[in-house]
Amino acid sequence: MSRTRSTTGSAPGVHRRSVLAATAAVAVAGGAGYALRPDDAAATATAGTDEAAALASSRRAPAAPLAPYTRGTTLAALATPRSGSGSGYRRLADGPGWDRVVRDGLAAAQSGREGRRTALAAFVQLTDLHLIDTQHPLRLEYLRSTDVHAWRPQEALTVQGAVALVERVNALRGAPVTGSPLHFAMTTGDNTDNNARTELEWFLTVMSGGRVTPNSGDLRHYEGVQNSGITQYWQPDAAVRDADKKRGFPHLDGFLTAATREVRSPGLNLPWYSTVGNHDAMPLGCYASHDDSYLTELAVGGRKLMELPAAEAAKLQTALKKADDPEGALYREFLKAHARSMRSVTPDEQRAPFTPADYLKAHLDPAHLGPGPHGHGYTTANVDAGTQYYSFRISDDVIGISLDTTDPGGHYEGSISASQLRWLEATLKDNADSYAIVFSHHTSKTMDNTRPDPAHPDDQRHTGDDVVALLGRHRNVLAWVNGHIHRNAITPHEGSDGGAFWEISTASHVDFPQLARVIEVVDNKDGTLSLFTTLVESAAPSGTDFTDLSQTGLAALYRELSLNAPGARTDLAGDADDRNTELLLKKP
Repeated sequence: MSRTRSTTGSAPGVHRRSVLAATAAVAVAGGAGYALRPDDAAATATAGTDEAAALASSRRAPAAPLAPYTRGTTLAALATPRSGSGSGYRRLADGPGWDRVVRDGLAAAQSGREGRRTALAAFVQLTDLHLIDTQHPLRLEYLRSTDVHAWRPQEALTVQGAVALVERVNALRGAPVTGSPLHFAMTTGDNTDNNARTELEWFLTVMSGGRVTPNSGDLRHYEGVQNSGITQYWQPDAAVRDADKKRGFPHLDGFLTAATREVRSPGLNLPWYSTVGNHDAMPLGCYASHDDSYLTELAVGGRKLMELPAAEAAKLQTALKKADDPEGALYREFLKAHARSMRSVTPDEQRAPFTPADYLKAHLDPAHLGPGPHGHGYTTANVDAGTQYYSFRISDDVIGISLDTTDPGGHYEGSISASQLRWLEATLKDNADSYAIVFSHHTSKTMDNTRPDPAHPDDQRHTGDDVVALLGRHRNVLAWVNGHIHRNAITPHEGSDGGAFWEISTASHVDFPQLARVIEVVDNKDGTLSLFTTLVESAAPSGTDFTDLSQTGLAALYRELSLNAPGARTDLAGDADDRNTELLLKKP
């Protein structure tokens, strides 16, 4: 297939970028990762300008190794509970890697393809980083009295863990199967956790490089649940015998001071793109209103609810699970009813919720450019139109399409608007001679929330089944890559018109085993294509040292704490055929 066009989610129209296409094709032939920024048709129409040159190539990719590069991937090794670990606190160590599984449900595997295959694209997927301001007043830790999953002991270390993941991606000298240079990284949403400005700044700095202080409120004194004296939470610095210490969690003098001191991120050395998740779009990932004065005042103010009796917590938990309160009216009344139980904390204006427009503008801020592209997929046209979806060129033969599956009507499950669905169809048609990789936050099975968009009540919402049906009608679609479910899962889809694609869902980086995924697109030169998926570890060591509270030591502890989180699920890594795979497809 040959490359044709690149489109932006601001409008259904498609703009030719022939000069950029030619420049980019040369860049790819020379081993460069690149990205187009469809800010303005006018800006890209002028050949030979400095801006045009910048758009064509963000960074020259490192030279590919002579052989496939598997160091740091789960093919080589895997952080594994030490043998003999019982039901108490478990320690991690290096263990054997996972094998690769060939999945031929959509096309038969032909012998000899290993010697014929040609790499078309290779990229990294990050998802559900959930960078957490653990001192934020809107957090729901108090639901732990009825649901053990409502708070995790590793949450204060999300920034250190994310930086270690960035370090691992930077260390990948090439793709694990083909040795191809990696073209880009894509993060598929829930980059933040509380929809807080603090978290958005941390995320963008981690990804593009710089210094982050993962702290808010009184920077001299931690004011979250972990130094509250409330024994349902792990109190790492305190002598109090909390429930987690009874399970073997360590006493760590200086933990909270170390967890909130400055962290340095090298930033990704690849171009990176961003897709929006429900936690990036709405307060707490589920409440529709951004202009609610009470929630904003509480977010930036000096009161925080830290504990509740289980019966009271269960009422709010039930409303959240049933999606009975998409605009947060019951939540506001709940908080007002328990105002007397709140503790005093230091106010901080930077904890305010951010709107979708704020999210776009923050990505477009040159301070967060890193290796580009400018806006990380988003454009000024997105800002003007109020959209958060776009397309981009991955390589000569492959385009990427990033969707917005968050529902502005509220709730954590997703859907897609009719206008975006039409844009998706038009983009696939206009790029019919390029393969397409589609990205979103939600999976096909978690897009069942069709509440109207309050700003566009006549723009019908569509489910994941509608998206699957549309993608199945286009034979150039190879994969739909997403997150949200915090679990590795790979699902084949066959369309009624002969199209077929793989849905690749990747687990989060906040819950164990905290892995990212490399995806390679390969032409087998025998009438088939292969998608290779390979999970990768962070750069932090598997083993921990409780006396090492350095940035690296904390990143290692982040993973070990996630393994030991009370109630942590043991199935998030998925089965063998959801991890390191070769996914066969018939060549269109």
